[in-house]
Amino acid sequence: MKTKAVRLYGKSDLRLEEFELPAIKDDEILAKVVSDSICMSSWKAAIQGADHKRVPNDAAENPTIIGHEFSGEIIEIGAKWQNKFKVGQKYSIQPAIYYEDGPVGVLSAPGYSYKYIGGNATYVIIPKDVLEQDCLLAYDGPGFYPGSLAEPLSCVIGAMHANYHTNPGSYVHNMEIVEGGKMAILAGVGPLGLAAINYVISRQDRKPSLLVVTDISQERLDRAAEIFPIDWAKENNIELIYLNTGNVKNPISTLKELSGGTGYNDVFAFAPVTPVVEQGDAILAADGCLNFFAGPSNTEFSAKMNFYNVHYASTHIVGTSGGNTSDMLEALDIMKKGLDPAGLVTHIGGLNTVIDTTLDLPNIPGGKKLIYTHKDLPLTSIYDFEELGKENPFYADLAKILSKTKGLWNVEAEEYLLANAPEI
Repeated sequence: MKTKAVRLYGKSDLRLEEFELPAIKDDEILAKVVSDSICMSSWKAAIQGADHKRVPNDAAENPTIIGHEFSGEIIEIGAKWQNKFKVGQKYSIQPAIYYEDGPVGVLSAPGYSYKYIGGNATYVIIPKDVLEQDCLLAYDGPGFYPGSLAEPLSCVIGAMHANYHTNPGSYVHNMEIVEGGKMAILAGVGPLGLAAINYVISRQDRKPSLLVVTDISQERLDRAAEIFPIDWAKENNIELIYLNTGNVKNPISTLKELSGGTGYNDVFAFAPVTPVVEQGDAILAADGCLNFFAGPSNTEFSAKMNFYNVHYASTHIVGTSGGNTSDMLEALDIMKKGLDPAGLVTHIGGLNTVIDTTLDLPNIPGGKKLIYTHKDLPLTSIYDFEELGKENPFYADLAKILSKTKGLWNVEAEEYLLANAPEI
């Protein structure tokens, strides 16, 4: 079968090409890719080429397919896996595999290291490396884009699970956020912050009693409150407060007051900004955990931390980067039960836009850029649909569909796009 894919040859050398896939082996699966979400990690791989730890040294001769946040359906199954998977079954991929015989050893990953698997393709071959580690995950929920967004959502889930707390006199750490505790998500109304709010409120097994979400953009805070209303949180037994820290004289004092003077058990810093991190440290309760979620690009990034509190109040810090397979499975399960990660999506496009979008990703504002790999579409902000619709009925129809979900991408919009957008 022929596939069209964006392949990485070297530094900033991406090429959209059509080529023949080999016949699958007994321990492989042929799959169709429907959607892929472009990640900053793909930009890093594209910029660094073979210098990237996950990209093979011989990429110039054996290019790899980029993209690791993808979803689609199974087309053909090798003999070894026919009892586990079904033709037509939807799937998501956990890209963080660890396989000693992979193209770059234990760091091998779909979307970086392999010739025939990556999200920015029309068809791929899922290799034994992925299958033997149970990293091909069945997705039974609505649509395809949630399967693509399971990986970024799993990062949020992993962060919640990675927080920990202690018991006096014990060296055993209690993993997880505090049940019924007080939580703050700082700089928390970007795409991943919205995903975190959604997850915290939707979660059934463990919740805070108070959730304070901050930012310095009133427009973004208002948008978050529209998508995730305070009343909805209240129905789920959470007091939700949106706070513009740019509008208060002393953000730390205000945040402490909102906590009732106790501080917060769990604080998440969603921006690699020194004042945000220091603010998070300053509002920790006794035994509070600060999760530095946002990864900085500056290798010298640092912030002050109150070590008096570390010693006498047992405050502590943790950093997380990505989720594991368990987090991915939880993401898929909670989406199947109704959580919609559409708040992550700000742009849609076709496979034709992947090269320019990937190479320029740091300069494109907004959240996730969702690619429909069988389509030929310009990269377009979903917030521009209404204006574009004045000249183009395709975008007018999408705007009407999105108006039903407060302007968020949704399954109906995806189905319309798949049925009406031009093929690549």
